[in-house]
Amino acid sequence: MKKLSLIFALLFSVASHSFSQKSKPNILFLIADDWSFPHAGVYGDPIVRTPTFDRLAKEGALFTNAYTASPSCSPSRASVLLGRYPHQNEDGGNLWSEFPAQYPTYVSILEKAGYFTGSTRKGWGPGDFRVRGLEHNPAGKNFEDFKTFFASKTDGKPFTFWFGSSDPHRTYVPNTGIQTGMALEEVIVPGFFPDNDCVRNDILDYYFEVERFDRECGQIIKMLEEAGELDNTIIVMTSDNGMPFPRAKANLYDYGTRMPLVIRWPEKIAAGIVIDDFVNFIDFAPSFVEAAGQQQETMTGQSLWPLFAGEKQDRDQVYLERERHANVRKGDLSYPMRAVRDHQYLYIRNLMPERNPAGDPSVHVSVGQYGDIDNSITKFLIMNMERKSIPGQPDYFKLAFEKRPEEELYDVVNDPYQLTNLAENNTYSEVKAKMRQKLQNWMEKTGDLRATEPRSLYWDKVRYTPDYQFENYDFKKMIEEYKIMPPFGNYPKGGIPCLDQ
Repeated sequence: MKKLSLIFALLFSVASHSFSQKSKPNILFLIADDWSFPHAGVYGDPIVRTPTFDRLAKEGALFTNAYTASPSCSPSRASVLLGRYPHQNEDGGNLWSEFPAQYPTYVSILEKAGYFTGSTRKGWGPGDFRVRGLEHNPAGKNFEDFKTFFASKTDGKPFTFWFGSSDPHRTYVPNTGIQTGMALEEVIVPGFFPDNDCVRNDILDYYFEVERFDRECGQIIKMLEEAGELDNTIIVMTSDNGMPFPRAKANLYDYGTRMPLVIRWPEKIAAGIVIDDFVNFIDFAPSFVEAAGQQQETMTGQSLWPLFAGEKQDRDQVYLERERHANVRKGDLSYPMRAVRDHQYLYIRNLMPERNPAGDPSVHVSVGQYGDIDNSITKFLIMNMERKSIPGQPDYFKLAFEKRPEEELYDVVNDPYQLTNLAENNTYSEVKAKMRQKLQNWMEKTGDLRATEPRSLYWDKVRYTPDYQFENYDFKKMIEEYKIMPPFGNYPKGGIPCLDQ
């Protein structure tokens, strides 16, 4: 694949980002639920099979530094639709929130411009959009599937369609991955997990659902191809936030925020390019609006089309944030974080470090103990390691569950799993100061309430729409009951247990 550079991009016949009004492009947005970079074949993962994603990368642009605006479903999806940072979306900065309908989405703008709009399965959410007067999900009117949507479209009318899979969100059916022939020994275990077969098996189940998402996306693309609409369609395939594992989803480390992303549109994007510039999910909406020849005044993202045309943009870093994910702290408390990530360093500010980053050790409203982490065998095994750290290995329990300092700094090149916090290392004091100031400047520039009131209670008091309460669970019993069930080979009739490893 070719590396995108200003020189090469200017040579591409597709370099101009002026848009013809004669043929407005369709927009197909394919979004997974909890899928992390680099879990795709084209990124070099040795197991997971993603032929659809890999094909789009070959025929379009593959991004290596695409980041969600927030590692949490609702705020991430709101930022995609609105082109605004989560803190600019008020209530929409929280999970299970109310949609900030006072701002137009790219879908609503395109609908007014004559586009046929629709969505299926998970659009914006979870949360409440009707309380703000919306008649349908902000991602588009609901259809049973893309086939039904496409059959309902008037011939010649451009469309925008949102396919929101529920994969690879938990819960998983244990052993679905290994039963398809995936090999435990080939799994690359992130450095913040203990490396044992039960964790590997859990990752295989995650891969199984990534593959199902890829397969369904391929079926939609085949329908487009058969209808002769493929090349006049902007296709985006990505995820909303990171994998549902400890220290990933709901965290500002790379496995929570760094996303797989490909974009295909032959009219403006040369085939097979790789883009290393930083892209934030707030960039999608203004890009779609511009491609449709429309105007917007409320979006703060940068259009991507100048990037493809070889123009210089401010893409040397990306800014990240989160507020309340699940309602898992007594008092309905958020866990506010802000971060800046560039090619060398990740700097994180934990604005209320006295709070529990993964949620309280006992259930408050949802999920169970440490409820900002989805329940899984990986989570339970790490919970079982409390005060059992192994010399020469990371303290996995501390990394996942314990409180964190106000500032974190990681050398992402030499520490890709962000295990060693350099914030108190004097060698990096200048780097830390520079990153801290860069983050503060961005917070002020974008009107972040926490720039002037870092301990604001605003997002603590925003409505949390569910009213359920789960109980504490017996995680040791769950570990005892979990068994690996390979489809072949010699193993105990009842499966391979975790605690014997």
